Amino acid sequence: MPLPGMRGTDHIGFTVPDLDQAERFFVDIIGCQRVYALGPFERDDNWMNEQLNVHPRSVIRENRHFRCGFGTNFEIFEWITPEPPAPQPKNSDIGGHHLAFYVDDLDEAIGFLTDHDVEVLGEPVESKQNATGQRWIYFLTPWGMQCELVSYPDGKAYEADSDVIMWNPTKPGE
Repeated sequence: MPLPGMRGTDHIGFTVPDLDQAERFFVDIIGCQRVYALGPFERDDNWMNEQLNVHPRSVIRENRHFRCGFGTNFEIFEWITPEPPAPQPKNSDIGGHHLAFYVDDLDEAIGFLTDHDVEVLGEPVESKQNATGQRWIYFLTPWGMQCELVSYPDGKAYEADSDVIMWNPTKPGE
């Protein structure tokens, strides 16, 4: 039985090494809007470990919340911890991840990133099989987090025969 009352993804939270740098990147380059900030959060008991599975003396210096177009919201954290942070995971690592941003014109968006000294990886890829119609490319944030640009202005091949169509930021109400 699925999760009762589940309606969709509310937000994605991730840790960054420098909140101000991350905010500049997500606002000035990606186009997100900062909504509000919270913190600091520090506890003398075991709450941090019990609630968040981190070292009990870890401190959330601050977390900031962003709206990003018609997609899910972001919550970014900066932590102060007694333990050294793990390195940025790669997609192939357990817990590896990336953020994908839909753009109307992939080539124009790639040009914008390169004009703003954002590291773009490789060349645009044309998807195949059920994702035919989609093009994508990866890029890195200033702190090395993996992101992707994706575009499929005429849809993807699977849509012709599927009863369920994936959510699309160009049609947020569908």
